Amino acid sequence: MDIYLGLGSNLGDRESNLRQALAKLPPAITIDAVSPVYETEPKYLENQPRFLNLACKGQTEMSPRETLNFIKKIEKNLGRVETERFGPRIIDIDLLFYGKEEIKEPGLTVPHQGIAERAFVLVPLSDIAPDFAHPVLGITIKELLGKLGDKSK
Repeated sequence: MDIYLGLGSNLGDRESNLRQALAKLPPAITIDAVSPVYETEPKYLENQPRFLNLACKGQTEMSPRETLNFIKKIEKNLGRVETERFGPRIIDIDLLFYGKEEIKEPGLTVPHQGIAERAFVLVPLSDIAPDFAHPVLGITIKELLGKLGDKSK
């Protein structure tokens, strides 16, 4: 199954944190594409260090729930400690899309909520999948990013 992940870090050696997280994905998730890294302002909870963000596309045989559990285990292994929502973190790995599936289960929502309002997700995602259509909204990543740009003017 094609999947898209968003990765972010704003504590410690941010670049190393992202590299280590990517390195831990295979073989369970085979990486097909990785976006450039972007430095971004924190969103929602602004009084914290700037983030480094990237997006990647991969392939997996795991179910959506197994994928979520797997990436949460990577976060924990890299030292992530759960704190306040949207707070600072060593690593954050989000399951953005799982194919074209829409999933709403306790603790698992795919497509990831808030994608349409998050430039820190849409910009790197548009580098690797500009023509991927959001399975619920029915418009491409490039179009979503364009709409976000219009709102910020």
